[in-house]
Amino acid sequence: MTPFQYQLANFGPKASWQTPSTSDAYAYCQDLTAATYENFSVISWFLPTELHPHFAAIYSYCRWADNLADEAASDAEGLTLLAWWEEQLESCFQQDAHHPVFVALKRTIHEFKIPITPLRNLLIAFRQDQTKKRYATYRELLAYCRNSADPVGRLVLYLGRCYSPEAVVYSDRVSTGLQLANFWQDLRRDYDMGRVYIPAEDFQQFGLSIEDMPHCTQEESFRELIKYEVRRAQQLLDAGEPIVDYFPSKLKVDIALFVRGGQTILQQIRHQNHDTWQRRPKVSKRAKMGLLMKAWWEIHVRGKKFGIEVIDEASA
Repeated sequence: MTPFQYQLANFGPKASWQTPSTSDAYAYCQDLTAATYENFSVISWFLPTELHPHFAAIYSYCRWADNLADEAASDAEGLTLLAWWEEQLESCFQQDAHHPVFVALKRTIHEFKIPITPLRNLLIAFRQDQTKKRYATYRELLAYCRNSADPVGRLVLYLGRCYSPEAVVYSDRVSTGLQLANFWQDLRRDYDMGRVYIPAEDFQQFGLSIEDMPHCTQEESFRELIKYEVRRAQQLLDAGEPIVDYFPSKLKVDIALFVRGGQTILQQIRHQNHDTWQRRPKVSKRAKMGLLMKAWWEIHVRGKKFGIEVIDEASA
């Protein structure tokens, strides 16, 4: 039994449990957040303590939905589980919450005036992963990211109490850039799950086709294709950097770390000569610590301002 199968057995649609107190629900979310590996910690040393439970609640909602989609025995089961999760979400907003994630989330939603739309949009993307495994164009992939990635950044804006139309523009660029970086980092994992996020038109541009995978992954043309995708993700992350200045001072380091984290993953891909098929790029603990301290130094010692960048084809 995997860790998530254990969670599902205890808190899934077939389980029975006693509704936890709000404090116990937040403790559950914080334990889940601490136990889950991510490229960069959701909760860093510099995140204000009072925000820890709220970030954990949002993360736990996303993590549960992701696991329901990815660890189901079949696409049909995944859709069924996601429908159940959406029922829990609707109940959280309209009635009562019973699942520990939603008991915590209900308090966070109320305190930060978070609407249901970004939370619901994430589920649209997770359902899409069960039914759509290929993308014809880059524009089509960006449309997917509008549901799979951009809502996460918008939720963080609510937690920072800095949501605005102007901030959303930069947040969406960073969120989509991070999603693309993760796609190119997890190329083989996604392929093994039947998913290919590289658009078919990009394969064609480099004289390849999706059907050539995995046999073409060591060819120079495939490395050039990944180089092309990495460059577009880099453009988005660079153009989204001004989002840092929209957040209050106490959150700037954490937000800068997310941006720098995505840029570092892309740098690692370049260091591997754009071969993420043989070895998944990772950022070492030492490098993470360096990024964290650099972000703190730039913001709190140098008073760095993150200037507005001009975005080109990546915004198409």
